[in-house]
Parts: sequence; structure tokens; C-alpha cells
Amino acid sequence: MVEQLEFFSIPSPCVGICQVNDGGYCRGCMRSRDERFNWQTMNATEQRNTLRLCRQRYIRMIRAQKVQQAKLEETEENPQQGLF
Repeated sequence: MVEQLEFFSIPSPCVGICQVNDGGYCRGCMRSRDERFNWQTMNATEQRNTLRLCRQRYIRMIRAQKVQQAKLEETEENPQQGLF
């Protein structure tokens, strides 16, 4: 397999919200601690893979929030539901 030459550097996904969530990922960019600390030493392939993983984590987080919101709305619509 031939590695693609990179003519432009891949910018860091950091958005300046540097807080860790319950899963250990940055709330802003969804990178792990190691991914954040090692970004500058990663090659372009590793950086692209990290970005792919961050996107997957973000999508999972959004889906989990939607499920949580739906459960909350269901309980609000029928307060008796919580009794069963």
C-alpha cells in the first residue's frame, strides 16, 4: 500500500473547550488524553484516524443524548409511567 503524500498539515481539532467528560474524552474535540498530548508527534495517517474516532464518539454521544431526552419526555408526558 502506498502512503499518500500530505501537502497540507492536518489542523488540531481543538475548539478550546478543554474539559474531560465522564468517558475520559475532551468535551470539545472528543479526543482522549493520549490523543491530545501526542497530536503533534502523530503522522498524518494517525491524525486522520484520530479525527475519525472523534467523529464516531461525537455521533455516539449525540445519539445517547437523544435517547436520554426521549426517556425524559416520556416520563414527563405520563408521570404514572415511573411507577411501573
